[in-house]
Amino acid sequence: MTAAAESRRFRPSLWATLITVPAVLVMLGLGTWQMQRLAWKEDLVRRVEQRLHAAPIPLPAAIADPEALEFRPVTVTGRFLNDKELLLVARPRQGQAGYELLTPLQRPAEDGGGVVLVNRGFLPMDRRTPASRPESRVEGPVTVTGLVRLPQPAGWLQPGNRPGAESWMRLDPPAMAAAVKLENVAPLAVEMSPDPARGNAPLNGIQPLVELPNNHRQYAFTWYSLAATLVVVYVLSQRRRTRPAS
Repeated sequence: MTAAAESRRFRPSLWATLITVPAVLVMLGLGTWQMQRLAWKEDLVRRVEQRLHAAPIPLPAAIADPEALEFRPVTVTGRFLNDKELLLVARPRQGQAGYELLTPLQRPAEDGGGVVLVNRGFLPMDRRTPASRPESRVEGPVTVTGLVRLPQPAGWLQPGNRPGAESWMRLDPPAMAAAVKLENVAPLAVEMSPDPARGNAPLNGIQPLVELPNNHRQYAFTWYSLAATLVVVYVLSQRRRTRPAS
């Protein structure tokens, strides 16, 4: 009998089938889930874009649903509580380390009272002390226009806030309010809109930027590709030699 007379037939073993079929179904399910997440994320991006470009509205006196205001441009009036400002660690700006300055804003009684944290923008590290920037201590009534931002959960590798530390790693209105002994603080912050005429000047607000990673299409492609690859490997590995009858 010659090798040419041999043939191969697909004859899968029980164990290979029991392992492969569930694995392929799981991969297909994960790929489909990622496609569903893609539709959800695209809808979220569209809604956020609509909010970002909407006209500013007055910040409500009572904030029952903070998520309904997230990414909305708002206006808020009050007086800065300069003696209770907070420093939030910021991303480096043009290679320079620094902070973002959060100043509590006391709202008047006719606007419901209470306090709102206003993010006034980037502050170089060498100007973190109030004495080095007397111009930042704005007195009297002010009206701030900016974007509502909500606190985000800490990332896996992101350091947490430390009570009593000079600066904060992430926004946390309740903890910040307790640290500076303030009550009735809104569960959000308003990122002050920058003044284009001031360019990159310190404390010139925060450029509206919402980062919503959308990699679900790539993830779905990866899972579907892995499922297809496993099927091919399964079929090729389970083809066994057969010999014609003598």
